[in-house]
Amino acid sequence: MIHFIGAGPGDPELITVKGKRLIEAADIIIYAGSLVNPQVLSGAKEGAAVFNSASMTLPEVIAVMKQGEEEGRQVVRVHTGDPSIYGAHREQMAELERLGIAYDVVPGVSSFLAAAAALKKEYTLPGVSQTVILTRTGGRTPMPEREQIEMLAIHQATMVIFLSIGQMEELCRQLRSGYPEDTPVAVVYKASWAEERQVTGTLADIAGKVRAAGITKTALVLVGQFLGDEFERSKLYDETFSHEYRQASGESPLPVFGGKK
Repeated sequence: MIHFIGAGPGDPELITVKGKRLIEAADIIIYAGSLVNPQVLSGAKEGAAVFNSASMTLPEVIAVMKQGEEEGRQVVRVHTGDPSIYGAHREQMAELERLGIAYDVVPGVSSFLAAAAALKKEYTLPGVSQTVILTRTGGRTPMPEREQIEMLAIHQATMVIFLSIGQMEELCRQLRSGYPEDTPVAVVYKASWAEERQVTGTLADIAGKVRAAGITKTALVLVGQFLGDEFERSKLYDETFSHEYRQASGESPLPVFGGKK
């Protein structure tokens, strides 16, 4: 059994308990060395074979997995964040299926969630945005025509843009085709890492600020009015709104501490 593990965004404490346990028990660890914080592997047992996939090809990764499986050794494949988002693990799973090798996937905390936590923001604010678009600009991996930034920007939804920080000027130009120039933007470099940095601005000035900060990789671009301070209260805790677990009272509730009003 091969275990694909989402290692989280960077902070070694943000890996799941299950992922940590599997790494600690592994005989063979293959990890995305260019992105995964090495501290995530600090609990690996003595004698575990560790491979950095940054310098490996797909056939080489599969060969290590296959050999480990044939020798009855526990193999883990460690991806950054959650492997389902720009993780390139589907092609690995397809190869394992072709070889008849069983595998499972342990989800992880994605960097886009760590970025919201770092900024202390909520992506889905009532009356502002209830849709989150995760996307990227085209590069060596081109974007489908229907998913060009200009087309997505028309919705003015909350947008989180991966793998695009090196093209900020062009990205902002594309975003302005749908969002107003005063739309707030935040750039979070290495969310949850010790060296995390944040740059905030608007579509009109964020590219210059990012350039001045010298941020050229490993950063997310967050766009939308969710970064502002205006929003509606949710119905979930509204004292005038009834639902299955609570009847509307119309009164402002008093705080309750220690079981006493």
